[in-house]
Amino acid sequence: MDSSIRTGQERIMYRTGAAARLAGLPVETLRVWERRYGLSEAQRSERGQRLYSAEQVARLGLLKQLVDQGHSIGVLAGLSREQLQSMLGHNLQAQAQPSAPVRVVLVSKVLGRRLAAMGREATGLDVRAQCPSLERLDELPADAEADVMVIEMSELDDSVLPLVAAARQRVNVAAAVVLYRFCPSATIRALRAQGCLVVRVPADLGELALLCRSALGGQRLPLSESEPAITPRRFDEDALVTITTASDRLSCECPRHLSDLLMMIGSFERYSVQCASRNPEDADLHALLARASGQARVILEDAMERLAIAEGLPLPDRQRA
Repeated sequence: MDSSIRTGQERIMYRTGAAARLAGLPVETLRVWERRYGLSEAQRSERGQRLYSAEQVARLGLLKQLVDQGHSIGVLAGLSREQLQSMLGHNLQAQAQPSAPVRVVLVSKVLGRRLAAMGREATGLDVRAQCPSLERLDELPADAEADVMVIEMSELDDSVLPLVAAARQRVNVAAAVVLYRFCPSATIRALRAQGCLVVRVPADLGELALLCRSALGGQRLPLSESEPAITPRRFDEDALVTITTASDRLSCECPRHLSDLLMMIGSFERYSVQCASRNPEDADLHALLARASGQARVILEDAMERLAIAEGLPLPDRQRA
């Protein structure tokens, strides 16, 4: 049975099952993504069936590949097809590099033990030398024959700037990756000005090889911390006011309180994004605030959807689809 439709202009459109199959998605997953994020703005046939263009199917395929690589659908949903393609191309380029492990020098108290426990094949790294801190650089051989220096510290401030420069001078490496957990944005910018790739310690150390290859290629990481991605809102102010008005007949005031929280968090999220773009001194900090409030909003929107369904309250059209 042909599951595609040709329009009057000979434009091929695909029904939900065919679109999901071509994108490599289970139909149920596609429906959940559509309901929560309104991903593809599918058209409707005369019988009310969803129809997807080839371009929309291609975008769904990009989303599937990036989600499989560990990216959050909540973040990806707000990106254009070009941005998704750029992210995927970046990842594929890194994967296409020669399979030989990246030769690294480690400056860390614990990273060496964790990487050793994982093994070279799992990490994609060949540790040539290591020392526990920047203050003990004399323990690093000058002839380590490494490609990348990886420096890991929980807290960073401006005092590390000359130490990082000295470490790179002592060991002749092509690139440096600095990992942190807490760091002022001014220090991050100063380290990046030195040519370092500066990121938070990844939860999965298997990503470290990708970071090292990115540093070697002088590539900018997709979804930079200074460029917060806003997940599309499922409830705008009009929808929240509608829910609040409809909930006045209920003895439970939770819908009204939750609506107030969503309005406040959504407003703070947008405000933080604006601050990140107009305040370069604290761009990374405001980008962090925007991401954190966006994540909180998504969680509360899930709760609001479940609460509205349980109480029989009106949902936006996208949630009913």
